[in-house]
Amino acid sequence: MKFTLSWLKEHLDTDEPVEKLADKLTMIGLEVENIEDKAKRLAPFTIARVISAEQHPNADRLRVCMVDTGNGGAPVQVVCGAPNARAGLVSVFSAPGTYIPGKDITLGVGTIRGVESRGMLCSAAELQISEDHDGIMELPADAPIGAAYAQWAGLGDPVFEINLTPNRPDCTGVHGIARDLSAADMGKFRDPAIRPIKGEFPCPVKVKIEDPTLCPGFALRLVRGVRNGASPEWLQRRLISIGLRPINALVDVTNFMTYDRARPLHVFDAAKVKGNLTVRAAREGETLLALDGRTYALDNQICVIADEHGVESLAGIMGGEASGCSETTTDVLIESALWNEINIAHTGRKLGINSDARYRFERGVDPAFMVPGLEMATRLVMDICGGTPSEIVVAGKSFPDDRVIDFPVAEVKRLAGIDVPLAEIKRILTHLGFMLAGSGAVVKVAVPSWRSDVHGKADIVEEIVRIIGVDKVPETPFDRGETPREPILKAMQLRTRRAKRALAARGMVEAVTWSFISKSHAELFGGGKAELALANPIASDLSDMRPSLLPGLVAAAQANSDRGFADVALFEVGQVFMGDRPEDQFTAAAGVRHGFASSMGIGRHWSGSVMANALDAKADAFAVLYAAGAPMQALQVVPGGATWLHPGRSGTIQIGPQNVLGYFGELHPRALEALGADGALVAFEVILDRIPEVKQRPTRAKPALELSPFQPVSRDFAFIVDRSVKAGDIVRAAQNVDRKLITAVTVFDVYEGKGIDEAKKSVAIAVTMQPREKTMTDQEIDAVAARVVTEVNKKTGGVLR
Repeated sequence: MKFTLSWLKEHLDTDEPVEKLADKLTMIGLEVENIEDKAKRLAPFTIARVISAEQHPNADRLRVCMVDTGNGGAPVQVVCGAPNARAGLVSVFSAPGTYIPGKDITLGVGTIRGVESRGMLCSAAELQISEDHDGIMELPADAPIGAAYAQWAGLGDPVFEINLTPNRPDCTGVHGIARDLSAADMGKFRDPAIRPIKGEFPCPVKVKIEDPTLCPGFALRLVRGVRNGASPEWLQRRLISIGLRPINALVDVTNFMTYDRARPLHVFDAAKVKGNLTVRAAREGETLLALDGRTYALDNQICVIADEHGVESLAGIMGGEASGCSETTTDVLIESALWNEINIAHTGRKLGINSDARYRFERGVDPAFMVPGLEMATRLVMDICGGTPSEIVVAGKSFPDDRVIDFPVAEVKRLAGIDVPLAEIKRILTHLGFMLAGSGAVVKVAVPSWRSDVHGKADIVEEIVRIIGVDKVPETPFDRGETPREPILKAMQLRTRRAKRALAARGMVEAVTWSFISKSHAELFGGGKAELALANPIASDLSDMRPSLLPGLVAAAQANSDRGFADVALFEVGQVFMGDRPEDQFTAAAGVRHGFASSMGIGRHWSGSVMANALDAKADAFAVLYAAGAPMQALQVVPGGATWLHPGRSGTIQIGPQNVLGYFGELHPRALEALGADGALVAFEVILDRIPEVKQRPTRAKPALELSPFQPVSRDFAFIVDRSVKAGDIVRAAQNVDRKLITAVTVFDVYEGKGIDEAKKSVAIAVTMQPREKTMTDQEIDAVAARVVTEVNKKTGGVLR
């Protein structure tokens, strides 16, 4: 929300400096994001007149202009490509050395197609005062040549930009902001009554509302005999100061009302409207060419305003081109209505339209101002364009329901810890537009129509506290009682942090993806249940809660690949949803690797490059499990994974068949096609919630474990086993011989082929023994080796090769 200081002073009688007003706005909940002094930034830009504009000798679309800059010197030669550059035009000139904010360049003397250019004629976009870049700026013929443009245009007025929370629709207008500042002792609020305008004749256009839930109220008035031309200078400057482009008087009045009173309106050219107006849901197959020049396909979830021709306007969002007002408009229909906030938001997201009207209607406008807003707009139209008004036609409700709250005065002390006298409470709430009755311990508070966010006692306390100042709330420590303090970080929080660090240490980059995915992708990964579908999705491809982190990560990897970064390793730790119950929501850690993004390094290199494979994904998964505190000696790896993984290049990590921790492997080609991904991708996903908690048993303190001073001993074994035997079973059998002495067992070779029976294979393992008390003798080493051979034979049938 943008407004200027002078605009604010139209509603607030104040002499407070800009800095103090900005601080107070932030303190009362209207956070000031920026204060722009355009006069200082645009000081080098001056008003100039084009004396002549000749065709460039070497370019069809360029003109060589001679420009009078008003400094008393010779005309300046400027090469200009704007289509509206012509002799006699008054525009804005920048000399060499001027910084052009819209282009982020500092202008210099240049040669364009062989012709020297010693300056620039500027568009509004290049000065960043609007987005109009269709041509250079056209100023009135009587604009003072040589004068500073910013001062002449009134841009010396500081521009405030505030960040509004969604619960303050009343402050989407300058009038509401001034009211809050008045309550905070920043000045006197100016709120003159709006006088009704007597209609001279019945309005010939009637209004019918088919569904009151979409449109609770609708007011309409015809004004005949208007002269629609350029807006007066004060109105144009006011709009330009906040970045809006003046269009014509009728449209500018509606834009002014939107920002001044938070009351969006719409004007129809009455000559282009056929018959009466109907507010209804659009019909399948209907379309609308809107004022932004785009054609929108409509459906029966979109509310529209229609006449006998068809749809004329997207209700509360944007009007149609066919019934828009132009310089030839003589009769105008002014509409002021109330719309369903949820429907407006849904329609805006569906059609991708972000208009000033949508911004306000989806937050909720003041229902009691529907008719007064129409009266005020009528007065502005008559003052600027003339004309004769009709009577007002109102359909639906033109007034809101009353809201009265029984408010205990002591509630302020109870919730905020501040003692506020009743007189001060009354002063604050009265200045904010509330009405109070009573003087006892409990008073009745009538909530104003523009404060749709106030529903209970706590809301009233919040209003009082934000005006007094949240810095007045005393710091009060929580009473922790007799119980000892709990750890600051819970077990799952620690697991999450450790998982992220482990994956980052493996060269992966953290990504944060949407918690919503399309229904088809959700079904691919075991989701898509009806209870996990969003009632009001922000987009059609974000309709379901995700059952897995991988669809989002695959999409992110593909987006990087499409932009030339094919070798990526991404991970995410976040929530996944298997059902709508709390116990069906889990914290998962997942990652994907694409291209030359193996655990050996990311990207191609002269010393060697390795494509990511399923074993990289397995290593990633085990790194997460180890960091999260999983019992590594109890983990089992079973061939084959989830349905979205390649059946021959994947595995399942589990602690017994009843506790599956996760999966790893290469994504199935069918899954890649469904996700729109190119090339092979390896991935893993583990559920951190399924890792069993470490049992804490009270024990005596033990000295910290030190490195053994004795030399470790390693022995290699090669066993002939059936091809069906898993290498993990051999490893576990060797480990179980003596878990204290044997510190590591690793597989370093698997052989199948010549010299080995076709039904057999050779698996070689290295067993590391770490003595703690003395150096092992040869007899002791041989004894352990014999036990390893015996145990492997017992568990797997393996024979020493």
